[in-house]
Amino acid sequence: MMGYHTPTGGLAPQTTPLRRRARFSESYAFIPAECFSDIVTSYLPHWHKSRAWIMARPMSGFAETFAQYIVEVAPNGGSPAPEPDPNAQAGIFVTQGTLTIIYSGQRHQIGVGGYVYIPPEAQWQVENTTTMPVTFHWIRKRYLPVSGIAKPEFFTTSDAQTPAQDMPDCAGLWATTRFVDPDDMRHDMHVNIVSFQQGGCIPFEETHVMEHGLYVLQGRARYLLNQDWIDVEPGDFMWLRAFCPQACVATSTEPFRYLLYKDVNRHPALALA
Repeated sequence: MMGYHTPTGGLAPQTTPLRRRARFSESYAFIPAECFSDIVTSYLPHWHKSRAWIMARPMSGFAETFAQYIVEVAPNGGSPAPEPDPNAQAGIFVTQGTLTIIYSGQRHQIGVGGYVYIPPEAQWQVENTTTMPVTFHWIRKRYLPVSGIAKPEFFTTSDAQTPAQDMPDCAGLWATTRFVDPDDMRHDMHVNIVSFQQGGCIPFEETHVMEHGLYVLQGRARYLLNQDWIDVEPGDFMWLRAFCPQACVATSTEPFRYLLYKDVNRHPALALA
């Protein structure tokens, strides 16, 4: 059964033992689930009855391509103008409730496990018309156009509608749910769900040019970040700069699944002389 961990905020009691799991280094940040309290939320312009946990933002010398939020919208909340940057595109993944996205005058109801891609220069709005809170991941990245290649189009899909593809030579222990075809050069970012069965692993130190945001939706694992092995669990977030080594071994009987962002399909920008 698929699960989607969702933070609820609040504030831990004064008697709570300090777990000391949060880490920030030159190559990665690890934001554990217990950090998602009320006191670290942000409130955003033109958003009503809403709050956000901003987990990643462009930082010079670290990860520079994207921002990733978890947004909670109360009943009758939302935004008539959610995106301040006309060049930004968005990937939205719902983990709680039913989100209404209004795009080009059309209303789209997005339930739990639903995914929405919103292209740059779009006119869109967000509403929660239900009686329960709605929570979603919002990944923002400036779009990098390429001459002769069209911009991507708006679409909606879901985890349930998108078959997971087994990774080669992994005996079904490692699979990836891809919301965008990797060969579609219109897209310069991917949002995937990566799944491991118990004992499944990344069997080498994976090191590459892509920046990453990884949010644990379900299950547990030992995860290698640079030189550090960390026990990860639902609600933990890992933020990796380019070339940070990573690997993992799934340790729970239920599947270990995480939402993954990465930048793709573009040349690295070269510094001006």
